[in-house]
Amino acid sequence: MNSSELGVIGDAELVEELSMLTTQTARMRARMADIMAELERRRRRAPGRPAARR
Repeated sequence: MNSSELGVIGDAELVEELSMLTTQTARMRARMADIMAELERRRRRAPGRPAARR
């Protein structure tokens, strides 16, 4: 959606879109934190112990 499209959308729709994007952003940040924590756990494993594959 570009800025010219935003001009024709009502306030309620813009607020709804912003709310949805905020929720998606929070979920993505949480997922990134989970992935980073998992990578850190794997990095800290003792050498010679292969990581389990899924």
